[in-house]
Amino acid sequence: MRNKAERTGKLPMEPRIAQIYQGSVRNKLLLLGGMLLLLVISTLYAISRGAVEIPLIDLLGILFGQPADEMTAYIVYEVRLPRIVMAIVTGISLACAGAIMQALLRNPLADPFTLGVSSGAAFGAALAIVAGASVFGINLVLSGQWLIALNAFVFGCLAVLIVYGIARLKNSSTTVLLLAGVAIGQLFSAGVSSLKYFSDNEALKDLVVWLMGGFWGAKWQVLQMLLPLVLVSLAVLIKYAWDLNALGAGEEVARTLGVKVKRIRWVCLLVVTLMASTTIAFTGIIGFIGLVAPHISRMMIGTDYRFLLPCSCLAGALLLLLSDTAARMLLSPVEIPVGIITALFGAPFFIYLLVKKRRDYWA
Repeated sequence: MRNKAERTGKLPMEPRIAQIYQGSVRNKLLLLGGMLLLLVISTLYAISRGAVEIPLIDLLGILFGQPADEMTAYIVYEVRLPRIVMAIVTGISLACAGAIMQALLRNPLADPFTLGVSSGAAFGAALAIVAGASVFGINLVLSGQWLIALNAFVFGCLAVLIVYGIARLKNSSTTVLLLAGVAIGQLFSAGVSSLKYFSDNEALKDLVVWLMGGFWGAKWQVLQMLLPLVLVSLAVLIKYAWDLNALGAGEEVARTLGVKVKRIRWVCLLVVTLMASTTIAFTGIIGFIGLVAPHISRMMIGTDYRFLLPCSCLAGALLLLLSDTAARMLLSPVEIPVGIITALFGAPFFIYLLVKKRRDYWA
């Protein structure tokens, strides 16, 4: 049989399927490698560009430890590099959270903000900026950016916990989860509007700038906390990749395959809420990354979550890094809030999806 197959050049069905599968995996890994290389190139470009131009040769020398001008080294290590790393980490966090929420809720329009995370975080930040108030009296030892971040994180998590509690009353229905998220989001948005109305001019300006989103406050101290959190969260989510693939065929099918649907849903939702609310706490509201990046990734690499999650992370990091670079360069030395840039390309992209009805990428 084997000799006949070799003479005719045709393989039996099972080896052919295995060969096709291995070729598909190889192509996906090559795509991920290409995206990672593109991210490295984009990072080097972003570091070199700004009000002070740094030639690529000089930049590589600084990064590899060669002696350099003190001012140039300060710009690279203390100004641009923390901001760029923050953009990459935030893009990874929001894109991964968007992909997971779209899988769990089986809704192509789900993103990290669907369950009220952004509205809750915005209310917490507004409370800190306008009233200088925090939870549990912690404002006595915190101030400025850390007070805003703490409030944003706590109220972002609080919004999702309220939504979870409402959904549990209806047997964790996905529809109830989405509708409760919209309702709680509107409630916190009303609170933000009230704080805007009663704030003075200086506080109102700070609040509006925070709500637009940006990386002005990126610091290594913040990244030392965010990086381990995001990496551990990613490890947990990738562990459930096979279960998410099964869940894509429907809850009943997933249960017959031994998947604990409720457990996976709550664990994954809590992890992505932690990721999203933590990054939002330090960056402000940055929309569309959690929506756009997973859809672009599905178009390129398919719906297998073993590859979709890494691809979404790389796509989100690339999109947000390029958006931040554009925000710094378009009107240099004036910086545009990065949330404006992401909205400018995110909204047309989803109009395009709606017009083309590309449901095949979701199904």
